[in-house]
Amino acid sequence: MNREELPPTAPPEEPLLEEHHAGLVARFRNYFLTGLIVAGPVAITLYLTWWFVNWVDNLVRPFVPTAYRPETYLPFGLPGSGLIVAVFALTMLGFLTANLIGRTLVDLGERLLGRMPVVRAIYRGLKQVFETLFSGKGSSFRKVGLVEFPSPGMWSIVLISQSPSANVASQLPGQEEHISVFLPCAPNPTTGFFFYVPKSKIIEVDMSTEDAATLIMSAGVVQPGSDPQKRNAALAGMANAARVANSAAALQPAPAKVKVE
Repeated sequence: MNREELPPTAPPEEPLLEEHHAGLVARFRNYFLTGLIVAGPVAITLYLTWWFVNWVDNLVRPFVPTAYRPETYLPFGLPGSGLIVAVFALTMLGFLTANLIGRTLVDLGERLLGRMPVVRAIYRGLKQVFETLFSGKGSSFRKVGLVEFPSPGMWSIVLISQSPSANVASQLPGQEEHISVFLPCAPNPTTGFFFYVPKSKIIEVDMSTEDAATLIMSAGVVQPGSDPQKRNAALAGMANAARVANSAAALQPAPAKVKVE
C-alpha cells in the first residue's frame, strides 16, 4: 500500500476539548457569581443584624442586675435580651417624658446642657437631626428629585430636604425660593454633596428614598420595580463584564521602555 493510499488521519481533538473545558469553566463562574449575588446580601444582612443585637446586649447588660439576667438561670445566654430591655426602657422614657413631670425634668436637663459651651452645640445639632428623622413631622429626605448636575444635560438623583434658614436664604442670589438637597455618591450613598438649588430646577420623582438608595448603590443596574430574577441576572452580568474588562486590561502588552541616554 502506497503512502498515497493510506486513509487520512483524524484531526486532533485537543481544540474541541479546550473549548469544552472553557465552556464549563465559564458556566461554573457564572453560576458562582449568581449564587454570590443572591446569598451575599442575605448573609451580610444577617451578620449586621446579629452584630447590632450583640452590641445592644453588651451595652445594656452592665445596667441589668445579675438576678434579672437570663444567663443566671439558663445554661446559655439569650441573644436579644438586652435589646428587649433597651426597647422597653426607651418606651418607658417616652411615656414619662409625655407628662408634666417628665417634660420639666427634660427642660432642666436641656438648660444645664445649654450652659456648656462645647456640649451645647453638639447636643442641639444631634437633637435637631433626631427630631427631623424620627419625629415623623418633618419632610427631610422623604422626597426624591432630579437636579441637572454636574453639567448641563446630566441629571443626578438627589434627596430633597428643607428650605434654608432665613439668614442663609437672604444671602442666596435671586428672588426665587431655594431648597437644600443632598446628592448621594455611588456606590456609597452615605457620602455625597450638600447644596442649595432653586426650587424650579428640581424635578420631583415618584420614588421612595429606599429605591433611590438602591439605584445609587447599584450604579443604575437595579431599577425601581424591576423583576428580582432580572435584577440578579443584571448584577451577574455586571460582575462578569467587570471581570472580562479586568482580564483584558491584564492581557494588554506592557509599553516598551525606552532608555534615554
